[in-house]
Amino acid sequence: MDQNNSLPSDYRTLLKSVKKQIQESRIRAYRSVNKELIQLYWNIGKEILERQESEGWGKSIVKRLSHDLRKEFPGTSGFSSQNLWYMRQFYSEYRDHVNLQQLVGEIPWGHNLLLLSRIKDMQERDYYLRMTAELGWSRPKLKIAISIRYVKNGALTPPTTPALSLCYAASRVALTLSFICS
Repeated sequence: MDQNNSLPSDYRTLLKSVKKQIQESRIRAYRSVNKELIQLYWNIGKEILERQESEGWGKSIVKRLSHDLRKEFPGTSGFSSQNLWYMRQFYSEYRDHVNLQQLVGEIPWGHNLLLLSRIKDMQERDYYLRMTAELGWSRPKLKIAISIRYVKNGALTPPTTPALSLCYAASRVALTLSFICS
């Protein structure tokens, strides 16, 4: 027993173990919820796109859908007209890229939107999706990585001019420090 607190001597070990289990469980729960949310957004995007193609849906229908969804689910965010259009784009961009569909489900919606808006090349998207999923990049870290990394054929390639090389090196140091300090 610990003399000061009348606790067993291995209590701190127990506390540390239980805290770790709680943290790991929270992460697993978050990932599970995120995967379901991304799947929901995928399905909504698919339905919107398919209806547009088969029935000629336009902006007014998506706007009305947004209004009705927000009315039906008042405490739930994510159903603005803009977000519904993002869902459509999300489905449209990835429907023919089966190899990326699992990856997009592993990262948060905001990360997916960032990649949709900033990275047009699917090979580059693949790289950033994998790095985000594997390394757990936050959105700010993903933004930094996108702004300083040059991807060609799936590999990082530094810039070719001396000025860009200096910026690249400085940015890599900043990115490394941001990863270390977080």
